[in-house]
Amino acid sequence: MERPEPELIRQSWRAVSRSPLEHGTVLFARLFDLEPDLLPLFQYNCRQFSSPEDCLSSPEFLDHIRKVMFVIDTAVTNVEDLSSLEEYLAGLGKKHRAVGVKFSSFSLSFLAERQLSSKRAEPRRARTLPASACSPLGN
Repeated sequence: MERPEPELIRQSWRAVSRSPLEHGTVLFARLFDLEPDLLPLFQYNCRQFSSPEDCLSSPEFLDHIRKVMFVIDTAVTNVEDLSSLEEYLAGLGKKHRAVGVKFSSFSLSFLAERQLSSKRAEPRRARTLPASACSPLGN
């Protein structure tokens, strides 16, 4: 990375990191919208979620969101030395593959393609999340 890029990444992240649960919830809501097949991968206490909203308001899933946002925060903090995270992230990737997560679901080109195709499709109603989706207790 060129010198200015890490600072731009940190500046952008500062705005997100002020409300990690809120932004993480939006991230996963969009991910479920783009890739609905990911929803069944999330089960807690053998409970299958009936909808993205059901999942996003679950206290267990809110904890998952916090963990994801922490990992991103750690990566941003170490943006100039990401090699220090390689072993941890490789292990995290293995755990995700073991439960059925596919790398293609997270590739930038795939997500960009899905974003473009969803904009070309007929307009959809905006989805609003229940207030509980942004509550740290899921209430």
